Amino acid sequence: MKKWSLLLSVTLLMSALTACGSNNEKEAGASESASPSPSASSSASAAESASPSPSAETQKPVKLKIYAQYSDDDTKLPYDYAAAELKKAMPNVELELDVQAQDDGQKLKTYAAMGTLPDIFQANLDIINTFKNSNNILQLDEYVDKLGFKDKMYPSTMNTLVTEDGHSYAFPYAGNEVGLLFYNKEIFAANNVQPPKTYADLLAAVKTFKAAGVTPLSMFAKEKWPAVVLYDMFVTRTEPEGILKLDRGEAKASDPAYKQAAEQVIELVKAGLLPKGATSMNYDQAAALFREGKAAMFVNGQWEIEDSTKALGDKLGYLYVPAADEAAYEAAKYNFTGGGGPSGYAVSSHSDNKEIAAEVAAFLSEKYAEFKYTQRGTPIVATKVDLPVQKEFPPTMQQLADDIPNMKTTAFAWGLGNAKFKAAIEDASQSLLTGAYSADRFASDVDKAIEQSK
Repeated sequence: MKKWSLLLSVTLLMSALTACGSNNEKEAGASESASPSPSASSSASAAESASPSPSAETQKPVKLKIYAQYSDDDTKLPYDYAAAELKKAMPNVELELDVQAQDDGQKLKTYAAMGTLPDIFQANLDIINTFKNSNNILQLDEYVDKLGFKDKMYPSTMNTLVTEDGHSYAFPYAGNEVGLLFYNKEIFAANNVQPPKTYADLLAAVKTFKAAGVTPLSMFAKEKWPAVVLYDMFVTRTEPEGILKLDRGEAKASDPAYKQAAEQVIELVKAGLLPKGATSMNYDQAAALFREGKAAMFVNGQWEIEDSTKALGDKLGYLYVPAADEAAYEAAKYNFTGGGGPSGYAVSSHSDNKEIAAEVAAFLSEKYAEFKYTQRGTPIVATKVDLPVQKEFPPTMQQLADDIPNMKTTAFAWGLGNAKFKAAIEDASQSLLTGAYSADRFASDVDKAIEQSK
């Protein structure tokens, strides 16, 4: 009986060892077949580092409704590119596009009122503030942290991600547009004028051009915002936040930085800075003066670069605004007027797929910016792009691209939040260009509006 028992035990043990060996061989084989070669492994690691692995949510088939701009090449092409890249990265996600109406957000606000907001929608600051108050927009702070989105942005464009309350409600793709002081290099050289670094140099240049029969600065001052840009350029030589501080009620137009800027504009105007009738000159007239080589300088936004490059080629450049002395010039070199605000792809707080919608919104914003930078030839994007450009930047655009990481920006007049101040600074800045308006009157009129708006 003991022999049979011993024999049975040995038999069972042998069977177990055989099965175990067989299983180990299968597991080893499976592991070998699943493990890539060293080169394939390196490629996989590179791919993983280049694009974060989709979350568990992105593995499920899901359809997301998206409300986005899709009306011309400037909006269709980057959207199509971003959507195609999304299909590669998250193949289980399907986007259902609802084309954004050109109606200042009315259709989207109607969706919100009816409780039919799409999962993802493009939002500017007005939409963000309106939907924040009505609890129709998802606060994205946790997703910004989870996705490391701040690390993907330029420090100079952080204002497009974070609102005044310190939170994020949209993933941005557009950067800060800026006002620039363009100049014609050929006209400067022909008149032996070096790009000015000090205010005294600029004043002397204006007098030189005027004496030579050249319009020193062309402006379409029939519109008020360019006048605000010119004024703010001088403010930012000593106060980097410029008109933004006035807009927030944190400074007065009678403060030294602001009053001095008004005095400088007036002095330049009296020295012959502008063509006759500048405050009734429209954009086409002002642009023609500059592009035809009849004006040495021109104030406009960076969007002017493309058209003026076509007209002037390598003669085009932009100046860093002169300051009190060369040390102040260097210190304030990257203080730019203009700017942007929080905007981009937002997520409905009522979406049934908040987690994946937030991931998709972040992904689309990055790819949208990527396309704009590499294939549309604009460096005005919020997120860093490491890919080479397909459309080479002209020299002036390349200068701007190089400056963007170091920029500090203020705001354009249309981006101001205080309506009474906005109206006052527009009127007062335009009046500075007439030569019949004092710096004291400027300060008084603007300060009055600031006080009334409190």
